Amino acid sequence: MKRGNGAEPESLDPAISTGVPESFIQIDIFEGLVHPGPDGTLRPGVAESWQVSDDGLTYTFKLRPDAVWSDGSPLTAKDFIYSWARMVDPATASNYAFILWPIRNAEQITKGEMPKDRLAAEAVDDHTLKVTLRAPTAYFLQMLMHHSAYPVPRQAIEKFGPEWTRPGNIVTNGAYTIQEWVPQGHIKAVKNPRFRDAASVQIDIVYYYPVEEYGTELKQFRAGELHTTYDVPQEQIPWLEQNMADQFRNSPYFGTYYYGINVTREPFKSNPKLRHALAMALDRDILIKQITKGGEFPAYGWVPPGVPGYEQQQVSWAGTDQKTRVADAKKILADAGFDKSNPLKVELLYNTNDNHKKIAIAIAGMWKQFLGVETSLRNEEWKVYLESRNKKQFEVMRAAWIGDYVDPYSFLELLRGDIGEQNPAGYSNKDYDQAADKAANEKDPAARFKLLAEAEKTLLADMPIIPIYFYTQQHMVSDSVKGWQDNLMDWHPTRYLRVEK
Repeated sequence: MKRGNGAEPESLDPAISTGVPESFIQIDIFEGLVHPGPDGTLRPGVAESWQVSDDGLTYTFKLRPDAVWSDGSPLTAKDFIYSWARMVDPATASNYAFILWPIRNAEQITKGEMPKDRLAAEAVDDHTLKVTLRAPTAYFLQMLMHHSAYPVPRQAIEKFGPEWTRPGNIVTNGAYTIQEWVPQGHIKAVKNPRFRDAASVQIDIVYYYPVEEYGTELKQFRAGELHTTYDVPQEQIPWLEQNMADQFRNSPYFGTYYYGINVTREPFKSNPKLRHALAMALDRDILIKQITKGGEFPAYGWVPPGVPGYEQQQVSWAGTDQKTRVADAKKILADAGFDKSNPLKVELLYNTNDNHKKIAIAIAGMWKQFLGVETSLRNEEWKVYLESRNKKQFEVMRAAWIGDYVDPYSFLELLRGDIGEQNPAGYSNKDYDQAADKAANEKDPAARFKLLAEAEKTLLADMPIIPIYFYTQQHMVSDSVKGWQDNLMDWHPTRYLRVEK
Protein backbone atom coordinates (compact mmCIF):
# COMPACT_ATOMS: atom_id res chain seq x y z
CA MET A 1 0.00 0.00 0.00
CA LYS A 2 1.23 3.49 -0.87
CA ARG A 3 0.07 6.35 1.37
CA GLY A 4 0.61 10.08 0.94
CA ASN A 5 1.73 11.35 4.34
CA GLY A 6 2.01 15.13 4.15
CA ALA A 7 5.52 15.91 5.40
CA GLU A 8 8.90 14.43 6.27
CA PRO A 9 8.55 13.12 9.85
CA GLU A 10 10.21 15.16 12.56
CA SER A 11 10.87 11.92 14.46
CA LEU A 12 9.26 8.52 14.94
CA ASP A 13 10.10 8.56 18.65
CA PRO A 14 6.70 8.86 20.39
CA ALA A 15 8.29 11.04 23.08
CA ILE A 16 9.69 13.52 20.56
CA SER A 17 7.23 13.82 17.69
CA THR A 18 4.36 16.32 17.71
CA GLY A 19 2.86 16.26 14.21
CA VAL A 20 0.04 14.42 12.47
CA PRO A 21 2.28 12.92 9.71
CA GLU A 22 4.36 11.20 12.40
CA SER A 23 1.28 9.90 14.20
CA PHE A 24 -0.06 8.27 11.02
CA ILE A 25 3.10 6.13 10.89
CA GLN A 26 3.33 5.52 14.63
CA ILE A 27 -0.23 4.16 14.76
CA ASP A 28 0.97 1.40 12.41
CA ILE A 29 4.24 0.51 14.12
CA PHE A 30 3.27 0.78 17.80
CA GLU A 31 0.34 -0.33 19.90
CA GLY A 32 -0.63 1.07 23.29
CA LEU A 33 -2.63 -0.50 26.08
CA VAL A 34 -5.68 0.46 24.04
CA HIS A 35 -5.91 1.15 20.32
CA PRO A 36 -8.38 2.72 17.87
CA GLY A 37 -10.48 0.32 15.82
CA PRO A 38 -11.25 0.90 12.13
CA ASP A 39 -13.99 3.38 13.11
CA GLY A 40 -11.71 5.26 15.53
CA THR A 41 -13.38 3.93 18.67
CA LEU A 42 -11.42 2.46 21.56
CA ARG A 43 -10.48 -1.22 21.51
CA PRO A 44 -8.23 -3.34 23.74
CA GLY A 45 -4.61 -3.23 22.58
CA VAL A 46 -1.70 -4.68 24.52
CA ALA A 47 -4.11 -4.76 27.47
CA GLU A 48 -6.73 -7.46 27.01
CA SER A 49 -8.81 -6.13 29.92
CA TRP A 50 -8.78 -3.58 32.76
CA GLN A 51 -10.54 -2.69 35.97
CA VAL A 52 -11.20 0.75 37.49
CA SER A 53 -11.52 1.32 41.23
CA ASP A 54 -14.75 2.75 42.63
CA ASP A 55 -13.09 6.11 43.34
CA GLY A 56 -11.85 6.33 39.74
CA LEU A 57 -8.22 6.68 40.81
CA THR A 58 -6.74 3.25 40.12
CA TYR A 59 -6.63 1.43 36.79
CA THR A 60 -5.39 -2.17 36.70
CA PHE A 61 -4.52 -3.46 33.23
CA LYS A 62 -4.09 -7.12 32.32
CA LEU A 63 -1.55 -7.38 29.49
CA ARG A 64 -1.75 -10.06 26.83
CA PRO A 65 0.71 -12.85 27.68
CA ASP A 66 1.54 -13.24 23.97
CA ALA A 67 2.57 -9.58 23.52
CA VAL A 68 6.17 -9.36 22.28
CA TRP A 69 8.48 -6.83 20.62
CA SER A 70 9.44 -7.27 16.98
CA ASP A 71 12.85 -8.60 18.11
CA GLY A 72 11.09 -11.43 19.97
CA SER A 73 11.65 -10.14 23.51
CA PRO A 74 8.59 -10.15 25.80
CA LEU A 75 6.56 -6.96 26.24
CA THR A 76 5.81 -6.52 29.93
CA ALA A 77 4.29 -4.03 32.37
CA LYS A 78 7.80 -2.71 33.08
CA ASP A 79 8.08 -1.59 29.44
CA PHE A 80 5.14 0.77 29.92
CA ILE A 81 6.57 2.11 33.16
CA TYR A 82 9.94 2.73 31.47
CA SER A 83 8.28 4.40 28.48
CA TRP A 84 6.02 6.67 30.50
CA ALA A 85 8.80 7.65 32.93
CA ARG A 86 10.96 8.51 29.92
CA MET A 87 8.09 10.54 28.46
CA VAL A 88 7.71 12.75 31.55
CA ASP A 89 11.44 12.90 32.34
CA PRO A 90 12.59 16.55 31.93
CA ALA A 91 15.78 15.20 30.32
CA THR A 92 13.66 13.94 27.41
CA ALA A 93 12.14 17.42 26.98
CA SER A 94 8.99 16.02 25.39
CA ASN A 95 6.46 18.58 24.20
CA TYR A 96 3.75 16.03 24.94
CA ALA A 97 4.74 15.14 28.52
CA PHE A 98 1.58 16.86 29.75
CA ILE A 99 -0.58 14.16 28.15
CA LEU A 100 0.50 11.82 30.96
CA TRP A 101 0.07 14.35 33.77
CA PRO A 102 -3.20 12.72 34.95
CA ILE A 103 -0.94 9.97 36.38
CA ARG A 104 0.03 10.79 39.95
CA ASN A 105 3.41 12.58 40.27
CA ALA A 106 3.86 12.86 36.47
CA GLU A 107 3.60 16.66 36.43
CA GLN A 108 6.03 17.04 39.34
CA ILE A 109 8.52 14.77 37.54
CA THR A 110 8.30 16.84 34.35
CA LYS A 111 8.93 20.00 36.36
CA GLY A 112 11.99 18.48 38.03
CA GLU A 113 10.39 18.34 41.47
CA MET A 114 10.50 14.53 41.79
CA PRO A 115 12.66 11.71 40.41
CA LYS A 116 11.09 9.74 37.57
CA ASP A 117 10.92 6.55 39.64
CA ARG A 118 8.12 8.21 41.64
CA LEU A 119 5.69 7.86 38.72
CA ALA A 120 2.60 6.12 40.11
CA ALA A 121 2.69 3.10 37.81
CA GLU A 122 3.47 -0.31 39.25
CA ALA A 123 4.26 -3.67 37.67
CA VAL A 124 2.31 -6.06 39.91
CA ASP A 125 3.73 -8.83 37.74
CA ASP A 126 4.94 -9.09 34.14
CA HIS A 127 1.40 -8.89 32.78
CA THR A 128 -0.35 -6.66 35.34
CA LEU A 129 0.08 -2.88 35.30
CA LYS A 130 -1.43 -0.79 38.10
CA VAL A 131 -1.73 2.96 37.46
CA THR A 132 -2.79 5.53 40.06
CA LEU A 133 -4.16 8.90 38.95
CA ARG A 134 -3.90 12.22 40.77
CA ALA A 135 -7.66 12.74 40.32
CA PRO A 136 -10.52 10.94 38.55
CA THR A 137 -9.95 11.52 34.84
CA ALA A 138 -12.92 10.86 32.58
CA TYR A 139 -10.84 10.73 29.41
CA PHE A 140 -7.93 8.62 30.72
CA LEU A 141 -8.59 5.55 28.56
CA GLN A 142 -9.16 7.74 25.49
CA MET A 143 -5.88 9.49 26.25
CA LEU A 144 -4.03 6.16 26.23
CA MET A 145 -4.70 5.86 22.49
CA HIS A 146 -2.38 8.84 21.97
CA HIS A 147 1.14 8.12 20.69
CA SER A 148 2.72 9.54 23.85
CA ALA A 149 1.35 6.54 25.77
CA TYR A 150 2.86 3.94 23.42
CA PRO A 151 5.51 1.60 24.81
CA VAL A 152 9.03 2.16 23.46
CA PRO A 153 11.85 -0.44 23.38
CA ARG A 154 14.32 0.11 26.21
CA GLN A 155 16.72 -2.40 24.67
CA ALA A 156 17.01 -0.40 21.42
CA ILE A 157 17.10 3.03 23.08
CA GLU A 158 19.91 2.04 25.45
CA LYS A 159 21.90 0.45 22.61
CA PHE A 160 21.48 3.08 19.88
CA GLY A 161 20.54 6.30 21.70
CA PRO A 162 18.88 8.92 19.46
CA GLU A 163 19.41 6.66 16.43
CA TRP A 164 17.09 3.96 17.78
CA THR A 165 14.29 4.81 15.32
CA ARG A 166 16.46 4.22 12.24
CA PRO A 167 15.94 1.14 10.04
CA GLY A 168 17.95 -1.77 11.41
CA ASN A 169 17.84 -0.31 14.92
CA ILE A 170 14.15 0.18 15.54
CA VAL A 171 12.13 -2.33 17.53
CA THR A 172 8.32 -2.01 17.47
CA ASN A 173 5.30 -3.80 18.89
CA GLY A 174 2.65 -2.85 16.34
CA ALA A 175 1.45 -4.43 13.12
CA TYR A 176 4.47 -3.10 11.18
CA THR A 177 8.12 -2.26 11.62
CA ILE A 178 10.38 0.12 9.67
CA GLN A 179 12.59 -1.36 6.95
CA GLU A 180 13.68 1.74 4.96
CA TRP A 181 13.76 5.49 5.55
CA VAL A 182 14.88 7.67 2.65
CA PRO A 183 14.69 11.31 3.84
CA GLN A 184 12.28 13.34 1.66
CA GLY A 185 11.72 10.13 -0.32
CA HIS A 186 9.74 7.49 1.54
CA ILE A 187 9.46 5.34 4.62
CA LYS A 188 8.88 1.65 4.02
CA ALA A 189 7.23 -0.46 6.72
CA VAL A 190 6.83 -4.22 6.55
CA LYS A 191 4.44 -6.50 8.39
CA ASN A 192 5.66 -7.52 11.83
CA PRO A 193 5.29 -11.33 11.97
CA ARG A 194 5.48 -11.22 15.77
CA PHE A 195 2.54 -8.82 16.13
CA ARG A 196 -0.09 -10.40 18.39
CA ASP A 197 -2.77 -10.21 15.67
CA ALA A 198 -0.53 -10.66 12.61
CA ALA A 199 -2.88 -13.24 11.11
CA SER A 200 -5.54 -10.57 10.51
CA VAL A 201 -3.14 -8.05 8.88
CA GLN A 202 -3.67 -8.26 5.12
CA ILE A 203 -1.25 -5.65 3.78
CA ASP A 204 2.39 -6.81 3.89
CA ILE A 205 4.21 -3.59 2.90
CA VAL A 206 3.33 0.09 3.43
CA TYR A 207 5.08 3.08 1.86
CA TYR A 208 4.60 6.56 3.36
CA TYR A 209 5.46 9.45 1.03
CA PRO A 210 6.16 12.94 2.44
CA VAL A 211 4.43 14.95 -0.32
CA GLU A 212 3.92 18.47 1.05
CA GLU A 213 2.34 19.89 -2.12
CA TYR A 214 -1.20 18.59 -2.34
CA GLY A 215 -1.41 19.28 -6.08
CA THR A 216 1.57 17.00 -6.66
CA GLU A 217 0.04 14.40 -4.36
CA LEU A 218 -3.25 14.44 -6.30
CA LYS A 219 -1.38 13.96 -9.58
CA GLN A 220 0.41 10.96 -8.08
CA PHE A 221 -2.92 9.54 -6.90
CA ARG A 222 -4.53 9.97 -10.31
CA ALA A 223 -1.50 8.31 -11.92
CA GLY A 224 -1.98 5.28 -9.67
CA GLU A 225 1.18 6.00 -7.66
CA LEU A 226 -0.70 6.41 -4.34
CA HIS A 227 -3.60 4.52 -2.81
CA THR A 228 -4.49 7.33 -0.37
CA THR A 229 -3.61 11.01 -0.04
CA TYR A 230 -2.88 13.02 3.08
CA ASP A 231 -5.13 15.84 1.85
CA VAL A 232 -6.33 17.44 -1.39
CA PRO A 233 -5.79 20.87 -3.02
CA GLN A 234 -8.61 23.09 -1.81
CA GLU A 235 -9.30 24.62 -5.21
CA GLN A 236 -9.85 21.13 -6.64
CA ILE A 237 -12.59 20.10 -4.19
CA PRO A 238 -15.59 21.12 -6.37
CA TRP A 239 -14.07 19.24 -9.34
CA LEU A 240 -13.33 16.18 -7.20
CA GLU A 241 -16.89 16.15 -5.88
CA GLN A 242 -18.18 16.21 -9.46
CA ASN A 243 -15.71 13.88 -11.16
CA MET A 244 -14.15 11.56 -8.56
CA ALA A 245 -16.89 11.36 -5.93
CA ASP A 246 -16.43 7.61 -5.50
CA GLN A 247 -12.82 8.12 -4.33
CA PHE A 248 -13.13 11.53 -2.61
CA ARG A 249 -13.69 11.39 1.16
CA ASN A 250 -14.92 14.46 3.06
CA SER A 251 -16.11 14.19 6.67
CA PRO A 252 -16.03 16.10 10.01
CA TYR A 253 -12.70 16.14 11.84
CA PHE A 254 -11.97 16.96 15.49
CA GLY A 255 -9.70 19.88 14.73
CA THR A 256 -9.46 23.68 14.64
CA TYR A 257 -7.49 25.75 12.11
CA TYR A 258 -6.31 28.90 13.84
CA TYR A 259 -3.70 31.64 14.08
CA GLY A 260 -1.66 31.85 17.27
CA ILE A 261 -0.67 35.30 18.52
CA ASN A 262 2.59 35.61 20.43
CA VAL A 263 1.37 37.24 23.64
CA THR A 264 4.89 37.38 25.09
CA ARG A 265 5.70 40.31 22.77
CA GLU A 266 4.25 43.76 22.20
CA PRO A 267 2.08 45.11 20.70
CA PHE A 268 -0.11 42.10 21.49
CA LYS A 269 1.20 41.28 24.97
CA SER A 270 -0.71 43.95 26.89
CA ASN A 271 -3.65 44.56 24.54
CA PRO A 272 -6.24 41.76 24.20
CA LYS A 273 -8.50 44.15 22.27
CA LEU A 274 -5.87 44.38 19.54
CA ARG A 275 -5.91 40.60 19.29
CA HIS A 276 -9.70 40.69 18.99
CA ALA A 277 -9.47 43.29 16.22
CA LEU A 278 -7.44 40.93 14.01
CA ALA A 279 -9.95 38.16 14.68
CA MET A 280 -12.97 40.39 13.99
CA ALA A 281 -11.68 41.48 10.59
CA LEU A 282 -11.67 37.93 9.20
CA ASP A 283 -14.57 37.02 6.93
CA ARG A 284 -14.61 33.31 7.67
CA ASP A 285 -17.49 32.60 5.29
CA ILE A 286 -15.47 33.95 2.34
CA LEU A 287 -12.42 31.91 3.38
CA ILE A 288 -14.51 28.73 3.49
CA LYS A 289 -16.56 29.31 0.35
CA GLN A 290 -13.84 30.72 -1.89
CA ILE A 291 -10.58 29.20 -0.63
CA THR A 292 -10.91 26.06 1.50
CA LYS A 293 -14.11 24.82 -0.24
CA GLY A 294 -14.21 21.68 1.90
CA GLY A 295 -17.43 22.27 3.80
CA GLU A 296 -15.56 23.49 6.89
CA PHE A 297 -17.43 25.34 9.64
CA PRO A 298 -16.60 28.96 10.65
CA ALA A 299 -14.92 28.89 14.08
CA TYR A 300 -15.85 31.48 16.70
CA GLY A 301 -14.77 29.23 19.56
CA TRP A 302 -11.84 26.94 20.31
CA VAL A 303 -13.37 23.49 20.94
CA PRO A 304 -14.80 21.91 17.76
CA PRO A 305 -18.27 20.38 17.55
CA GLY A 306 -18.66 16.67 18.13
CA VAL A 307 -18.30 16.26 21.92
CA PRO A 308 -21.57 14.80 23.24
CA GLY A 309 -22.95 16.93 26.10
CA TYR A 310 -20.57 19.88 25.73
CA GLU A 311 -22.06 23.29 24.92
CA GLN A 312 -19.92 25.09 22.36
CA GLN A 313 -18.64 28.51 23.38
CA GLN A 314 -18.21 31.54 21.12
CA VAL A 315 -16.56 34.97 21.18
CA SER A 316 -18.86 37.77 22.35
CA TRP A 317 -19.10 39.31 18.86
CA ALA A 318 -19.92 36.08 17.00
CA GLY A 319 -23.54 37.15 16.45
CA THR A 320 -22.77 40.55 14.90
CA ASP A 321 -22.54 41.10 11.15
CA GLN A 322 -19.21 41.52 9.36
CA LYS A 323 -19.71 45.25 8.72
CA THR A 324 -20.21 45.94 12.45
CA ARG A 325 -17.23 43.79 13.39
CA VAL A 326 -14.95 45.65 11.00
CA ALA A 327 -16.12 49.03 12.32
CA ASP A 328 -15.46 47.92 15.90
CA ALA A 329 -12.05 46.54 14.93
CA LYS A 330 -11.08 49.83 13.26
CA LYS A 331 -11.94 51.72 16.45
CA ILE A 332 -9.78 49.35 18.51
CA LEU A 333 -6.79 50.00 16.24
CA ALA A 334 -7.37 53.76 16.33
CA ASP A 335 -7.58 53.72 20.14
CA ALA A 336 -4.26 51.84 20.19
CA GLY A 337 -2.64 54.58 18.09
CA PHE A 338 -2.61 52.88 14.70
CA ASP A 339 -3.74 54.71 11.56
CA LYS A 340 -2.69 55.26 7.92
CA SER A 341 0.42 57.17 8.94
CA ASN A 342 1.28 54.59 11.60
CA PRO A 343 -0.12 51.24 10.44
CA LEU A 344 0.02 48.10 12.56
CA LYS A 345 2.70 45.84 11.06
CA VAL A 346 2.47 42.09 11.50
CA GLU A 347 4.67 39.19 10.40
CA LEU A 348 2.66 36.03 9.68
CA LEU A 349 4.45 32.67 9.86
CA TYR A 350 3.11 29.57 8.12
CA ASN A 351 4.59 26.18 7.23
CA THR A 352 5.25 25.56 3.53
CA ASN A 353 2.04 24.40 1.90
CA ASP A 354 -0.13 25.76 -0.94
CA ASN A 355 -3.33 25.70 1.08
CA HIS A 356 -1.79 27.55 4.05
CA LYS A 357 -0.25 30.08 1.66
CA LYS A 358 -3.59 30.85 0.01
CA ILE A 359 -5.29 31.34 3.36
CA ALA A 360 -2.42 33.56 4.60
CA ILE A 361 -2.59 35.74 1.47
CA ALA A 362 -6.37 36.07 1.82
CA ILE A 363 -6.19 36.97 5.52
CA ALA A 364 -3.36 39.45 4.94
CA GLY A 365 -5.60 41.01 2.28
CA MET A 366 -8.54 41.27 4.68
CA TRP A 367 -6.38 42.88 7.36
CA LYS A 368 -5.08 45.37 4.80
CA GLN A 369 -8.46 46.14 3.23
CA PHE A 370 -10.46 46.45 6.44
CA LEU A 371 -7.88 47.66 8.98
CA GLY A 372 -4.90 49.00 7.03
CA VAL A 373 -2.65 46.39 8.66
CA GLU A 374 0.57 45.69 6.76
CA THR A 375 1.34 41.97 6.85
CA SER A 376 4.59 40.34 5.75
CA LEU A 377 4.42 36.60 5.07
CA ARG A 378 7.11 34.15 6.18
CA ASN A 379 7.00 30.48 5.25
CA GLU A 380 9.22 27.73 6.64
CA GLU A 381 9.60 24.00 6.07
CA TRP A 382 7.87 21.85 8.69
CA LYS A 383 10.84 21.12 10.98
CA VAL A 384 12.07 24.74 10.94
CA TYR A 385 8.53 25.99 11.50
CA LEU A 386 8.13 23.74 14.55
CA GLU A 387 11.32 25.14 16.04
CA SER A 388 10.16 28.72 15.44
CA ARG A 389 6.79 27.89 16.99
CA ASN A 390 8.28 26.26 20.07
CA LYS A 391 10.80 29.06 20.65
CA LYS A 392 8.09 31.73 20.08
CA GLN A 393 10.07 33.25 17.22
CA PHE A 394 7.02 34.73 15.50
CA GLU A 395 4.37 37.44 15.88
CA VAL A 396 1.38 35.61 14.41
CA MET A 397 1.53 32.04 13.12
CA ARG A 398 -0.67 29.62 11.24
CA ALA A 399 -1.42 26.52 13.25
CA ALA A 400 -3.95 23.78 13.80
CA TRP A 401 -4.85 21.58 16.70
CA ILE A 402 -6.29 18.12 16.25
CA GLY A 403 -7.76 16.62 19.40
CA ASP A 404 -5.73 13.86 20.99
CA TYR A 405 -9.00 12.36 22.28
CA VAL A 406 -12.67 13.39 21.93
CA ASP A 407 -12.98 15.67 24.94
CA PRO A 408 -12.87 19.50 25.35
CA TYR A 409 -9.84 19.18 27.63
CA SER A 410 -7.76 17.94 24.71
CA PHE A 411 -8.06 21.50 23.33
CA LEU A 412 -8.21 23.52 26.53
CA GLU A 413 -5.13 21.88 28.06
CA LEU A 414 -2.98 23.26 25.23
CA LEU A 415 -3.36 26.86 26.47
CA ARG A 416 -2.47 26.21 30.10
CA GLY A 417 0.31 28.43 31.39
CA ASP A 418 2.34 25.46 32.59
CA ILE A 419 2.23 23.42 29.37
CA GLY A 420 5.56 24.68 28.03
CA GLU A 421 6.63 25.01 24.40
CA GLN A 422 3.50 23.33 23.07
CA ASN A 423 1.44 26.36 24.19
CA PRO A 424 1.03 28.10 20.81
CA ALA A 425 0.88 31.67 22.11
CA GLY A 426 2.90 31.83 25.32
CA TYR A 427 -0.48 32.40 27.01
CA SER A 428 -0.95 32.25 30.77
CA ASN A 429 -4.02 33.11 32.86
CA LYS A 430 -4.49 31.84 36.43
CA ASP A 431 -8.31 31.92 36.19
CA TYR A 432 -8.13 29.76 33.09
CA ASP A 433 -5.76 27.27 34.70
CA GLN A 434 -7.86 27.09 37.88
CA ALA A 435 -11.05 26.31 35.95
CA ALA A 436 -9.18 23.57 34.09
CA ASP A 437 -7.81 22.20 37.40
CA LYS A 438 -11.29 22.11 38.95
CA ALA A 439 -12.61 20.28 35.90
CA ALA A 440 -9.84 17.70 36.22
CA ASN A 441 -11.01 16.89 39.76
CA GLU A 442 -14.74 16.89 38.98
CA LYS A 443 -16.43 13.48 38.79
CA ASP A 444 -19.84 14.66 37.58
CA PRO A 445 -19.71 14.90 33.75
CA ALA A 446 -22.17 17.82 33.48
CA ALA A 447 -20.41 19.84 36.18
CA ARG A 448 -17.06 19.06 34.57
CA PHE A 449 -18.22 20.31 31.17
CA LYS A 450 -19.56 23.49 32.81
CA LEU A 451 -16.12 24.20 34.29
CA LEU A 452 -14.44 23.55 30.94
CA ALA A 453 -16.91 25.92 29.28
CA GLU A 454 -15.93 28.60 31.82
CA ALA A 455 -12.28 28.07 30.90
CA GLU A 456 -13.10 28.40 27.20
CA LYS A 457 -15.01 31.65 27.85
CA THR A 458 -11.94 33.06 29.62
CA LEU A 459 -9.74 32.01 26.72
CA LEU A 460 -12.00 33.61 24.12
CA ALA A 461 -12.12 36.85 26.11
CA ASP A 462 -8.30 36.97 26.13
CA MET A 463 -8.00 35.84 22.47
CA PRO A 464 -4.40 34.56 22.37
CA ILE A 465 -5.52 32.45 19.42
CA ILE A 466 -7.75 33.36 16.46
CA PRO A 467 -10.06 30.44 15.60
CA ILE A 468 -10.65 30.42 11.84
CA TYR A 469 -12.51 27.24 10.97
CA PHE A 470 -13.36 23.80 12.27
CA TYR A 471 -11.92 21.11 10.09
CA THR A 472 -13.42 18.65 7.79
CA GLN A 473 -11.01 16.01 6.55
CA GLN A 474 -10.40 15.32 2.89
CA HIS A 475 -8.62 12.34 1.41
CA MET A 476 -8.51 10.56 -1.89
CA VAL A 477 -8.96 6.84 -1.24
CA SER A 478 -8.57 4.45 -4.16
CA ASP A 479 -11.59 2.27 -4.86
CA SER A 480 -9.18 -0.67 -4.53
CA VAL A 481 -8.76 0.12 -0.81
CA LYS A 482 -11.27 -1.67 1.40
CA GLY A 483 -11.98 -1.23 5.11
CA TRP A 484 -11.55 2.57 5.28
CA GLN A 485 -14.06 4.16 7.68
CA ASP A 486 -14.37 7.92 8.11
CA ASN A 487 -14.14 8.95 11.78
CA LEU A 488 -13.85 12.13 13.84
CA MET A 489 -10.18 11.49 14.73
CA ASP A 490 -9.14 10.56 11.16
CA TRP A 491 -7.45 7.37 12.38
CA HIS A 492 -6.99 4.75 9.67
CA PRO A 493 -4.51 2.07 10.82
CA THR A 494 -3.23 0.06 7.86
CA ARG A 495 -3.81 -3.17 9.79
CA TYR A 496 -7.57 -2.83 9.19
CA LEU A 497 -7.27 -2.10 5.46
CA ARG A 498 -6.77 -4.28 2.41
CA VAL A 499 -5.98 -3.55 -1.22
CA GLU A 500 -7.87 -5.46 -3.88
CA LYS A 501 -6.14 -5.82 -7.24
